[in-house]
Amino acid sequence: MTSTAPAPWYARIAARWPTALALTMSALTLGGSATVDGMRAFAEILPILPLLYVIVAKLENRRATWPTLIISLAGVVVLRGFDLLSPAIAIWAFALVVLVWSAVDGQLRRDGTFQLEAVGMLGFGALGLAGLVLDPDVGRYLVAAGWFLHGVWDFVHLKLDKVVARSFAEWCGVIDVVIAAELVLKL
Repeated sequence: MTSTAPAPWYARIAARWPTALALTMSALTLGGSATVDGMRAFAEILPILPLLYVIVAKLENRRATWPTLIISLAGVVVLRGFDLLSPAIAIWAFALVVLVWSAVDGQLRRDGTFQLEAVGMLGFGALGLAGLVLDPDVGRYLVAAGWFLHGVWDFVHLKLDKVVARSFAEWCGVIDVVIAAELVLKL
């Protein structure tokens, strides 16, 4: 009987690179949710997460996941840096374009996966919008719920191996849950 030696620690970490990346990125946001402005920033970008799922479902190409995330985050940085337009408005406008496009080409009527992702966009986006318009003390918990529930959404997608790249679902699930905890604990 042969026994296989456990993989070295660095091989185990390399296999979980999305989790390591999420924890590293989460550490960079630590302290960002302690203020009302920090909470509102998390509320503004919450809809980007389900929008990414909608876009990848629209494209029917899981390989588009990471490039779509990078483009989306770059767009948010540019919008904030030049104070051109609220990222929340831009995200919702883009979501509307994708949904209208999908209605026109028929995908919204015939594709159950796309429909589910669209409903997710509306639900998670609504929690983000509520965080922007309600009292900050209430909004903080709604935004935290949105991030946490999206983390659950990610882990379900990871388990089912659906829609987005598995590495993204793992990364996003971890970062979402950590940010939710950060919001609740006002870290």
